[in-house]
Amino acid sequence: MDINAYIESGVLELYVAGALSEKENKEVYDLMLKHPEILQEVLEIEAAIITLTASTSQKTNARIFEAIKQKLGFDANNSKVIALNKPKNNWVTYTGWAASIILAAGLLWTTNQNKQLQSDIQTAEIKQSYLETQIADAKNNLNEANALLSVLRDKNITEVPLAGQGSFASTYAKVYWDKEKKQIYLDAQGLPEPPKGKVYQVWSLTLAPLTPVSLGTIDTFAEDANKIFEIQNLNESQAFGITLEPEGGSATPTMEQLYTLGVVAATP
Repeated sequence: MDINAYIESGVLELYVAGALSEKENKEVYDLMLKHPEILQEVLEIEAAIITLTASTSQKTNARIFEAIKQKLGFDANNSKVIALNKPKNNWVTYTGWAASIILAAGLLWTTNQNKQLQSDIQTAEIKQSYLETQIADAKNNLNEANALLSVLRDKNITEVPLAGQGSFASTYAKVYWDKEKKQIYLDAQGLPEPPKGKVYQVWSLTLAPLTPVSLGTIDTFAEDANKIFEIQNLNESQAFGITLEPEGGSATPTMEQLYTLGVVAATP
């Protein structure tokens, strides 16, 4: 989604003005939760409207008052000019109209203030929800980091560096193998993002004879920020390798697309 194009489309201004349908309002609301840039733009639009309203409300009221004075026949010195042939009840009529205009203006101002208050409340709720999400994500990241640290510090964990191969010599990865729990932690930070339609596939290898067993594909490579993946490994692995394969994976590794390979060090 092109965030800048969406912001410049004018939809957010209509949202703040309350001119969208219920479905459109929900779409904007959902986008504000997902994209901080859109939330910030809505806040800036509302702030601009509040500033503009504050700077123009007094001038607008003054113009209305001047129009009422002219309608009632007041001159610049606030002296009332009444034609002699006017019936006496004209003053009451004009006063009634003036009161109606002032009341209508007051009701309009109150309505606008209520709408602004409702919009401010909704924006505050969105900000609170966004902050709660950030806090929850931070807690999850902290828990994951602590779990990873405990793995890295475990003396029973076997570390297997995976070096870049052939045309991919600049790539690298590392496997942390927990034999007791029969799982590995793959640090794939040294791999580039796979092209569209391709995924990385992890292999467990035995060397005599060479037998590859697939440990699965990394389908969430782009979405994972720290590029550390937990993978089950039930094999007596002697080496690990990573190849680039079509989406869904392959039955056997494509050796021309072998990115990294590492041999498990022999136990003394």
